[in-house]
Amino acid sequence: MTPLHWSRTVRTSSSERFLARHNGRDVAAVDLHHLPNGTVTGTVILLKEAGWTEAQVPRLLTQLDEELLPGVDLDSGGLSFTVVLGEVLGNFEASQAVLPNPS
Repeated sequence: MTPLHWSRTVRTSSSERFLARHNGRDVAAVDLHHLPNGTVTGTVILLKEAGWTEAQVPRLLTQLDEELLPGVDLDSGGLSFTVVLGEVLGNFEASQAVLPNPS
């Protein structure tokens, strides 16, 4: 997969979320948490419909490290990721019932 375009969609004092797009399509999302000890932990959600393969994951993580996290790196142990393959079910607002009551 060619380089991705990253857009920050949320930022707080200790975390941020990025959305990755490729050829005009959403292909991944990343939540990063900047911890008090200077390390960063992240969750990478690869969208199934984008056709990701396991072989592409190391390059993606390296790209994330190089482009979004200049102060930490995978090699030093200051950065860790959990990678998930999934699909978007929808966006739910606080005023909406997220799941039906099973009773």
